[in-house]
Amino acid sequence: MNHKAQITHLQVELGERSYPIEIGQNILGDSNLLARHVAGKRVAIITNTVVAPLYLEALKTSLEAAGKQVIPIILPDGEQEKNWESLMKVFDVLLAEKCDRQTTLVALGGGVIGDLTGYAAASYMRGVPFIQVPTTLLAQVDSSVGGKTGINHPLGKNMIGAFYQPQCVIADTAALNTLPQQELAAGLAEVIKHGAITSGDFFTWIETNMEKLVAKDPAALAYAIQRSCEIKAEVVRQDEREGGLRAILNFGHTFGHAIEAGLGYGEWLHGEAVGCGMVMAADLSCRMGFMDEASSDRIRKLVKAAGLPVVAPDLGVQRWIELMQVDKKATDGEIQFILLKPLGFPVITTVPQVMLEATLAACVKRDG
Repeated sequence: MNHKAQITHLQVELGERSYPIEIGQNILGDSNLLARHVAGKRVAIITNTVVAPLYLEALKTSLEAAGKQVIPIILPDGEQEKNWESLMKVFDVLLAEKCDRQTTLVALGGGVIGDLTGYAAASYMRGVPFIQVPTTLLAQVDSSVGGKTGINHPLGKNMIGAFYQPQCVIADTAALNTLPQQELAAGLAEVIKHGAITSGDFFTWIETNMEKLVAKDPAALAYAIQRSCEIKAEVVRQDEREGGLRAILNFGHTFGHAIEAGLGYGEWLHGEAVGCGMVMAADLSCRMGFMDEASSDRIRKLVKAAGLPVVAPDLGVQRWIELMQVDKKATDGEIQFILLKPLGFPVITTVPQVMLEATLAACVKRDG
């Protein structure tokens, strides 16, 4: 194994809960890198049936080389598995194996595995250490950073969970080589989001480099991951528990979560729903007079160029509104939207129902 892989080091600054993000190619086999963040003797690797055949053995071997005892826990794949039953399966194994507070949990997989493992770590014995090893672009640029953990409930996405920070995030960009194009596109949605909410040239850089990103160009992906992690880490540093500012990271998510819950988890990938949600949020920003149509058009074109849907499913106006009222950002039933005023400058606001209905009419697929 080449231990001289070039690694980009970032730091999420949260006082005593600060931790590093390590980004590099072929770094999963570096036993020193991983073992440095595992204090105890035992490690439980939580992964799924898709990722396990690809990376579990390499990670296990790497940890065993550092003298750690490894317990693999393999769950079924998919957003629909981010539930109470999967959480219980993890606890069943940890208890059967007599895992103690010194056991480190490792999340090896995408956003579902990361969120679920983090919540298991926050809850097991009231808190054990965990490490994020994201293997999808979406997890590398977004969900593995920031300490949001949780599971879905049939009535709402991520409604049960905890803020719980990892010991570190280890993002091996080589894992993206095996990523299906649809999953890659889903990750690009969160990259576009980071560009859209940040003043500066990142959005323009994404527009210029979208073809390279879609083609999995290693240098372009490495930069997109690094910038996304920097942007997210800075927002999380200022507002770890989503008291205000951190909500801007949910641009496109109010609509997106409604799509996921409304269609049934797993029908659309999270990133697909967010991509479409950003197109809808951009449309609403225009209607509110916050942003010009040219900027809204840029967002739509970029989402489409990433291979993401730009037309929303028809859930029915009433259902759309009900689902958005369940969103965690809703206050007293009032839906809070993250809009752009203008591109690069997010605002958190309520909107008149007539404006919202106009956006739904414009963005939703009509039969016939």
